[in-house]
Amino acid sequence: MPSPSYDVILFDLDGTLTDSYPGVTGSVRAAIDGMGLDPPDPATLRAFMGPPLSESFKRVYGHLTQEQVDHCIALYREDFTANGIYNNRVYTGIPHLLRRLRSMDVALIVATSKPTVFARRVLEHFGLLEMFDAVIGVELDEREHDKADIVRAALPARYRRAAMVGDRHYDMRAAKANNIDAIGALYGYGGRAELVGSGADAIAEDVSALGRALCGFDAPAEGLFITLEGLDGSGKTTQMPMLAERLERMGFEVVTTREPGGLPLTERIRDLLKDTANTSMTAEAEAYLFAASRAQHVRELIAPALARGAVVISDRFTDSSVAYQGGGRELGLRRVQRINEMAVGACVPDLTLLFLMDPAASLLRRGSATRLDRLERAGEAFFTRVYDAFVAIGREEPDRVKFIDASQTVEDVTRDALGFAEAAVRAYLGSAPVGAGEGAGADAELSV
Repeated sequence: MPSPSYDVILFDLDGTLTDSYPGVTGSVRAAIDGMGLDPPDPATLRAFMGPPLSESFKRVYGHLTQEQVDHCIALYREDFTANGIYNNRVYTGIPHLLRRLRSMDVALIVATSKPTVFARRVLEHFGLLEMFDAVIGVELDEREHDKADIVRAALPARYRRAAMVGDRHYDMRAAKANNIDAIGALYGYGGRAELVGSGADAIAEDVSALGRALCGFDAPAEGLFITLEGLDGSGKTTQMPMLAERLERMGFEVVTTREPGGLPLTERIRDLLKDTANTSMTAEAEAYLFAASRAQHVRELIAPALARGAVVISDRFTDSSVAYQGGGRELGLRRVQRINEMAVGACVPDLTLLFLMDPAASLLRRGSATRLDRLERAGEAFFTRVYDAFVAIGREEPDRVKFIDASQTVEDVTRDALGFAEAAVRAYLGSAPVGAGEGAGADAELSV
């Protein structure tokens, strides 16, 4: 593996790691409304992204006294704590970049003008806090501060070569004031002229370009494969959009798909399998059709998405064949597993969420929603066998398969599903900091 360009990298937060524009500007509007001030135009509102709040309020509303500015900040923080802090998202690709840098033993530090308590909460919310060796911000009661001082406090006592990554001129000038490289994140809130004019040594138009600037090379990312399993009517399909949205906000490209289906060819196989007119289809033919669809699905959609670092969420995968054809059709669980071995190759889920519900209740819920298809008309005894097979699969692979009580409320099911998915992401990213060395950064985190 090539050596990284730097052994210490400082990251700004807003506009560099996360797109916090909706939350920050929403809380700015709340403060302005609370003060009875005229609302700024969109360009002026956008200029609140980056500078300290006190500086922005003074610049936009020059007639305000210091006491009034302090009151604006208090109103902002009240709304931000309640509403704005998580109205945010990680830029796509940032988790992969941080994971790669950590694997190269680079010390990673957040240096932000945001209060440290807020910065840590944001990073924790998105599963990134433990990726960093230190988080250096400001105190809640601090009125004026210089980004150069924050950068100075964040830098270790010794380092070979360091860089500050940020999206505004404050970040570039802070880097130059501390004699370290300044890398502008053009995908953030500043423009090219601003970054170049304030001394940026390099400009990254997107996260991929940032990775090349920091690591010195392109590296393929690894994806994460999550499957949703359970009886029809268990609510797994309802949970997919919530999972996808959460993981996208955590900075991942997310690909959602289903089985059988997901592609034009495999959707045609799905139609064959679901068609109530195909009553003569044998259990063996059914099992092989599912495997054939899966072979195409893996090679055309799932494997390429994982190879570029996406999180793939599939509504059903091999476990469904093992449970439905192996258990329900009584072909045997091991036999159906063997049928699918060539179909999937090395493509196996990292996490499977198994939504469990009483077979009779599940079938009743499914039947009240739409007309039952060919498989759903198989009867309660069939679905009891399927249920038992799913449970057996989960008990055999507890590290991969996580049981979820699907009889709970939708909100509770979502909570459990997101909890398991987020834990899988944290494990994927790794959690133990690599260590920032003996410098001020590591100690400063404890004192801020």
